[in-house]
Amino acid sequence: MVKLRLTRMGAKKSPFYRIVAIDSRKARDGQYIDQIGIYDPTVEPALVKIDADKAKDWIAKGAQPTDTVRALLKKNGVM
Repeated sequence: MVKLRLTRMGAKKSPFYRIVAIDSRKARDGQYIDQIGIYDPTVEPALVKIDADKAKDWIAKGAQPTDTVRALLKKNGVM
């Protein structure tokens, strides 16, 4: 099953995240299928960039977003 979830990047105590499509059995920072966007909570306001076309395409294919990613997608008007 494919999930849309966050993968952690960045240095210690200064994280940023990639929003990715990944097999649900893979590790959090494991090899992903496709990168959909980025999320940086360390800046004010939080930076969120999402490729809406890719996100909609993956959801149409049956990918399940996690709760956090679902909230980010709703905030950006993708869902």
